[in-house]
Amino acid sequence: MTDTARGTARRYGSRPTMKDVASRAGVGLKTVSRVVNGEPGVTPDTERRVQEAITALGFRRNDSARILRKGRTASIGLVLEDLADPFYGPLCRAVEEVARSHGALLINGSSAEDPAREQELVLALCARRVDGLVVIPAGDDHRYLEPEIAAGVATVFVDRPAGQVDADVVLSDNFGGAQDAVAHLIAHGHRRIGFVGDQPRIHTAMERLRGYRAAMAAAGLPVDESWVSLGATDPERVRSAATAMLDGPEPVTALFAGNNRVTVTVVRVLGERPQPVALVGFDDFELADLVRPAITVVAQDAARLGRTAAGLLFRRLDGIADPPRRVELPTRLIARGSGEIPPYEG
Repeated sequence: MTDTARGTARRYGSRPTMKDVASRAGVGLKTVSRVVNGEPGVTPDTERRVQEAITALGFRRNDSARILRKGRTASIGLVLEDLADPFYGPLCRAVEEVARSHGALLINGSSAEDPAREQELVLALCARRVDGLVVIPAGDDHRYLEPEIAAGVATVFVDRPAGQVDADVVLSDNFGGAQDAVAHLIAHGHRRIGFVGDQPRIHTAMERLRGYRAAMAAAGLPVDESWVSLGATDPERVRSAATAMLDGPEPVTALFAGNNRVTVTVVRVLGERPQPVALVGFDDFELADLVRPAITVVAQDAARLGRTAAGLLFRRLDGIADPPRRVELPTRLIARGSGEIPPYEG
């Protein structure tokens, strides 16, 4: 701002108003409002004079006052499982981009897969009067949200459905993706296929297990229960489970890893073994194409999950009150080499 403009602004006080802009530009208040809000009905010359007055005075639109008059805070909350998980980076960024396009601020936090922490975060966001919530559930009972939803807090669940409440949800086709992964291994000659997945209380883990079993059943193949392991995704547990399957009385010749964290540990386990073992992982991950062999994966579109969920949220905020929607997005099998290794029979 020039010294002259600063002096002019000082005459009007620290926060010039639209009335001050109108006076300087020699136009009516409604004309300034149209220019500020990008509305039609203003000639180019008049718009130029108003913009020059805005610049000279250092005028800034008071969005907070405008928002509060509408009963909205122009903020939404996003509750993730783990901010450090690379799967959630594109999802979070997509939600933020949609929020920004609607003039809203995104506030996010991590539940660390703890239902109590999820509830604490969600209610803290509601106490700060967010307009809506996008939640990746850690728990399976979301009745605590019923008063907030009834009070007008738009809520969309993503990646996993809500528990015991009706709400919009956006999912990947976990069952179909897992079925495709195992069918791919079967098509390359494997008959003993192990599955290492996440904790059984998690919806996605159980859907992927269901897809694994369905593919084996469709091929007429039995499943030895020693080939299936669900649990925490920490490296020690995954390493122990994979090793037991590979060294058991009926060793598996291929592994299906239930998510990206499991896959990374399994890659390390297989890298220490003398003979190649086929592997397909659910979720793509960084550098998967640079490992040798490159890792065949079932890829989810995390960004599309986030965009779709945020789109549904702002649809609700715009007043659409139809019944809750369930959107299921397709997955994609990317063959890179590890899933195409034939069985080794030592």
